[in-house]
Amino acid sequence: MLDEILHILAAAIISWILFVTVDIFFRLPETGGVSGASAIARDIEAAGGALSGGTMMGNIVCSPDASAGTLLAACGVYVAGIPGGLAAALMVFIGNRICYDPGYAGTTGAILATFVVYAFTLIGFSATDFIAGMVIAILTIQGLSHAHASRLLARLWRVRQ
Repeated sequence: MLDEILHILAAAIISWILFVTVDIFFRLPETGGVSGASAIARDIEAAGGALSGGTMMGNIVCSPDASAGTLLAACGVYVAGIPGGLAAALMVFIGNRICYDPGYAGTTGAILATFVVYAFTLIGFSATDFIAGMVIAILTIQGLSHAHASRLLARLWRVRQ
């Protein structure tokens, strides 16, 4: 039982680092890439958060980004191994096109996560550890405090610049 909890916590940290790194690499904090992202960013800023962090959070909500890609890839690996993760990446790609998202953060995140999750299954983790871990990782960005999360993302964005 304790091993499972530690695996989930480790998977949450790995997933968080993966999806935040990919999203920042693809410049999600820079501008609202899809409809609604800028409005969310302005609301978060008005509530005491950072505009660039809010922009990234708005992009996360409005289109499949690397967080969605990582979660779906973990589900795909759980169902069908690497082919399942790659099928999830294809679904994220299609979702991005449906949202008129010009970027590839979600697809890239899903492809990277497929291989990361699969590699960790070879050393004793399960894909379900990453499914639970990714839900926790998303919760830390979207569910606990928009103001604090947006400020953290803005600090990370400044490092990227």
